[in-house]
Amino acid sequence: MSRRVLISAHRGGAGHETGNENTLLAVEQAVAEGVDYVELDVQRRADGSLVVLHDDPESGAAYPDPARFDDLLTALGPARAHLDLKFGSPDGTSEIDAIRRALDVLGPGPHVATTGRVRTARALRAWADAEGLDLKVGISIGGTVAGLPLREQVRRRWAELFPHAKVAASRADVIAAHHALALLTLRRFARRNGLDLLVWTPDHPLLLRYWLRPGRAWLVTTNHPARALRIRDARGTDRMAP
Repeated sequence: MSRRVLISAHRGGAGHETGNENTLLAVEQAVAEGVDYVELDVQRRADGSLVVLHDDPESGAAYPDPARFDDLLTALGPARAHLDLKFGSPDGTSEIDAIRRALDVLGPGPHVATTGRVRTARALRAWADAEGLDLKVGISIGGTVAGLPLREQVRRRWAELFPHAKVAASRADVIAAHHALALLTLRRFARRNGLDLLVWTPDHPLLLRYWLRPGRAWLVTTNHPARALRIRDARGTDRMAP
């Protein structure tokens, strides 16, 4: 039997659906709703402090007044963390420090850390393996190409559709893919290579119904976790009906 697809709340829970942008409250609501994971977009300020600052899915602009990383880790409670690292250091040391700090608070996982940087993913995988930690490491595929010359846009999209070299170099065990790229090639690529597939960020009910079908992904992250939970629960009820 195919395994149930897990659900991750991007930017917390009901906060997006009700217009509430208080990230701490949104995380608490997501946990109360019963999501499997909560995604935190982790940023590092010039003074070295870590904050969580999500982008508006409509405009791409970052919301003001970021929440402290430590506060949100405490608020996660029974949910597991999807830590999307939005910063980088030359050797991955800063990213490792952030994940170590998170795991000290969160306890048993498996938690997942994602990054678009090959060097960061490789450093995290080596560190987690050396320490014997239950951490999934994902390489993110599908960033914006807006504003780039057309030839560069095409080159990048082609490399994302066929990311063999990038994935191998990163040593990631998770592909974190935009849902359109996942549908085109990356779902099959992940399956062939024995990798977990994390799909972001399907919000429309039709997309959620597709990706929440058992076996199509390991984890779906969405701005509408309550909607996703209703769809998944309804699907489960259908399967149990005589």
